[in-house]
Amino acid sequence: MGETDKDLMDSDTKYIVSGDSISKGVIYDEARSKYVILEDNYVSLLQNKLKGAIRNTARFGNTLMKGIVNLRKDVLKDKPNIVLIEYGGNDCDFNWNEIAVKPDSEHFPKTDFSMFEKMLTETIEFLKNQQITPILMNLPPLNADKYFKWVSGNNPDAEMNIMKWLGSVTKIYWWQERYNSIILKVSEMTKTKMIDVRGAFLEHPDFTKFLCIDGIHPNKDGHRIICEKVVEFVKSNYGHLLLGSAKMEHI
Repeated sequence: MGETDKDLMDSDTKYIVSGDSISKGVIYDEARSKYVILEDNYVSLLQNKLKGAIRNTARFGNTLMKGIVNLRKDVLKDKPNIVLIEYGGNDCDFNWNEIAVKPDSEHFPKTDFSMFEKMLTETIEFLKNQQITPILMNLPPLNADKYFKWVSGNNPDAEMNIMKWLGSVTKIYWWQERYNSIILKVSEMTKTKMIDVRGAFLEHPDFTKFLCIDGIHPNKDGHRIICEKVVEFVKSNYGHLLLGSAKMEHI
């Protein structure tokens, strides 16, 4: 048993979830035409499945850089045993409004590809040095067609200009997949456990039904899938942290 695993035996285990709007539980409410917080988001569901207390520090719009600045403070203050790291969706994103206006200009993602890898690696090293167990979470797949419609606001001119810059809609999926592959790479390089959320969605032939109309945020059923995957992961790796039998079918 590793040094950090010794601390994971007690029912007073402390967890921090550090991430973006997915972990915050943000979904798009079509009836009200706005983003809202889903009460039964995956983190809330997990609180009823795990021993100990979960502190959810995820924020809407968080990139890795924004989130990690706060995580370093939170870790020193709260001294958690486990930190779940969920980033990438905003990091790989572009300013689509600027692209729609200037399709011939050069545009960059919110977090550079190599910077994302560097910061993720450094964050894991920081946590391990604090005797904290980091756990990575990879990215749910997106629906490229819906996301393209969403970022162009269904505006034909914007669609035309974004497509001129993009080349093809499938490039959106490919680009997000690159950032997802970085999470896998960092997991392997640093020997850090990872929860394969992407795989859980892709087990379903029509995974898009678990996403909101924006094509990127998991909906209520999507959050259930994430929760089930996390519970499955905990059962395999830290079974003692599950409350009772924590049967997944009762989620």
